[in-house]
Amino acid sequence: MKHSLLFLIAICCAVVSAAQPSAPSPDSTFHLKDVVVTGTRTPKLLKDAPIQTRLITMKDIEKADATNVEDLLQQEMPGVEFSFAMNQKKHMNLCGFGGQGILFLMDGERLAGETMDDVDFTRLNMANVERIEIVKGAASALYGSNAGGGVINIITKEQTAPWTLNLNGRLARHNERRFGASYGVKGKWLQNRLDIHHSSTDNFNVSNAAEPATQVISTIFGDCTWNVKDRLTYSPTDNLRFIARAGYFYRQITRTADTPERYRDFSAGLRGLWDISKRDQLELSYSFDQYDKSDYHKISRLDVRDYSNVQNIVRGIYNHHFRSGSILTLGTDFMHDYLMNKNLGKTAESQDVLDAFVQHDWLIDKHWEMVGAARYDYFSDSKDAHFTPKLSVRYQPTNNLNLRLGYGMGFRSPALKEKYYNFDMEGIWIIKGNPDLKAELSHNLHASADYTKGNYNFTVAAYYNHVNNKLATGIPHYLPGDDKQLYLDYVNLSDYTVWGGEATALARWAGGFSARISYAFTNEQLPKDGNGRTINNQYIPARKHSLTARIDWEKQFTKHYGLLITLNGRFLSKVRNVEFIDYYDISKGTNTVHYPAYTLWKLSTIHRLGKAVKVTAALDNLLNYKPKYHYFNSPLTDGINLMVGLSVDIDKSK
Repeated sequence: MKHSLLFLIAICCAVVSAAQPSAPSPDSTFHLKDVVVTGTRTPKLLKDAPIQTRLITMKDIEKADATNVEDLLQQEMPGVEFSFAMNQKKHMNLCGFGGQGILFLMDGERLAGETMDDVDFTRLNMANVERIEIVKGAASALYGSNAGGGVINIITKEQTAPWTLNLNGRLARHNERRFGASYGVKGKWLQNRLDIHHSSTDNFNVSNAAEPATQVISTIFGDCTWNVKDRLTYSPTDNLRFIARAGYFYRQITRTADTPERYRDFSAGLRGLWDISKRDQLELSYSFDQYDKSDYHKISRLDVRDYSNVQNIVRGIYNHHFRSGSILTLGTDFMHDYLMNKNLGKTAESQDVLDAFVQHDWLIDKHWEMVGAARYDYFSDSKDAHFTPKLSVRYQPTNNLNLRLGYGMGFRSPALKEKYYNFDMEGIWIIKGNPDLKAELSHNLHASADYTKGNYNFTVAAYYNHVNNKLATGIPHYLPGDDKQLYLDYVNLSDYTVWGGEATALARWAGGFSARISYAFTNEQLPKDGNGRTINNQYIPARKHSLTARIDWEKQFTKHYGLLITLNGRFLSKVRNVEFIDYYDISKGTNTVHYPAYTLWKLSTIHRLGKAVKVTAALDNLLNYKPKYHYFNSPLTDGINLMVGLSVDIDKSK
C-alpha cells in the first residue's frame, strides 16, 4: 500500500518537473465556460453556477473508457464505492448515502426500477454521453424524493454535424466483448441520433484464503446486454423545439444454468421547448419508463415476469429572466408509479405523486448571488405531504474565486416495496414491509470554495448531513413464541449523521501534461433501532478516506498520428464492519470483518490514426491487486486485465 502511494507521488513530481508553465485561458482549460443545468434547472456557466457542480466531460469519459456509469464514477470521484448482495446485485455508497438517497437522471428524467434498492447501473451506458453533472447535498427542493444525498444527471449527446457514423469495439479478459454503433444526421429542421451497443462477459471463478470471517464470493457473474437509444429533434422555428426519444435495454445473467435472469427496460418521452420571448421559456414534457425482471426457464421456454415498475411522468417548467439577470422558475410534476412484484402482499400496488416548486435565482450584483427554492410533494398512497426548502449563496470577491454556502432539506418517501413486501428471501428470513413507515427527512449544510489561477484550479468543500427516520431494514428477529422463522422488517431508524469534505486540485501545463487529484473524507455515525442497538448495513460501510488521481500526457506527433497516455488510480482506506458469519444460519453469530485498504490503477493509451481511427489499449488493475477474501464489500477482481479497442468515425475517413 505504501509503495502504491509513493508510486503516485513520484509520478506527480515527475510530471510537474517535466512540464513548463504556459498561460492558457483558465476558463477553457478547466471547462469553466461549459454550461450546466442540474443545480438550478436553468442553464448556467460552470464558473457562475450558484450550486457547486462537479462536471465529468466527454473528454473525461473518453479517457476513462468506461462501459457504464459504475465504471466511470469509481475512476473519477473519491467517496464512491460499490458493494454487493449475495446475488451480486450492486449497491452504491456516495459519501455515506446509499443509492436510494442519490437520484439518477437521464437527460433530466427519472429512471424506473431498481436492483437492491439502486437503479440498474448497467443500463446507464457511457457510449453516447455528452457530460455528467453531479450535485452533492440535498436537492429535494427541485427534484423531490430520493434526492436527499444529491443528484447525478447523465446528459446525452446532440447531433451537431450533417452526418456521423461511428463503429467501435473492445475486447478484454473473461471473454469480455463490447461493440457499438452510432449514426446521426442533421438537417435544417430535423436531427436524429441512433445508438446501439452490446456487451458481454463470461462468469469466472475467484479464489479466497482459508477461514473467512463471513461469507465470500467464489463465482463472479458476467452478463450480456443490449442498449438501443434513438432521439429525434424537430425545430420548426428558431424559438420552438420538440424532442422525441425511445430506448430499449436488455440484460441477461446466468446464475443458474437452467434459469437465467432477464432484465428489460422500455423508455420513451416527448419534450417541447418554447422560447415565448427573450425572457420567457416554457417546457412541457411526458416521460415513460418501464423496468421489468423475469426468469427464463430453458426447459419449458417460458419467460416468467416477476417484477415490473412503470412510471408515467408529466412535467411543466416556466422560466422568466429579469433584466437584472435574476431568474424565476415555476414547475410542477405528476407521476403515476406502478409496481408489480410477486413478493408483494398482493400482485400490484400503485400511487400518484403530485408536486409544485418555485425557485428564485437572485443576481444581487456582480459579486453576490442567492438562490431560494421550495417544493411541495403529495403522495396518494399514504396521503403524505412534504414541504422542502433550499437556500444557497454564492460570493465572488474576484474573478477567479467563488465561495458558496447553503442549506437544503431532503426527503425520501417510502417506496411501495418497503411498505408492502412480504416474501421469503431464499430461506434465510421473511422480509416484511411496513405500511406505517414515515418519510426519511434530512438536513444538509454545505460550503465550498474554488479558486483558479493560470494553469491551476483548486476546490475544497465540506458538508454535514443529519437524517431523521432513516429508512432501512432492521435486525433479524423471531416472533414471540416462534423460534423457527426469522423476520427482517423495514423500519425507521433513529438519527443518522454523516459529515465530511472533499478537496480537488487540477493542473495543466505545456507539453500536453495535465493532472487531477481528489481526496474525500467521510465520517458517519451509524443509526440505532428502537432498542438502542446499532444498525450496520452489511453491504455499504463507508470508508473514511478515499482518493482518486489521474495524470495525462497528450501529443500530436504528425498530421496522421497522435497519442494520449493516461494513468488513473484510486485508493480506499481500510474499514471494519460487524456481519453475520452465515446469513443462512444466523445462530452462528457475527464477526467483525476487516476490509483492508487497497489501490487500483489503470494505464490507458489512445492512438489516433488520422481523424477517423482510434486504437485503445489499457491495463486495468495495473498492480495486479487480488483481495485475500472476496467479501461483499471487496472489489470483484482476479488481477490485471488487458483491454484492447478500436473506434472508427466513418464520416471522417475521407
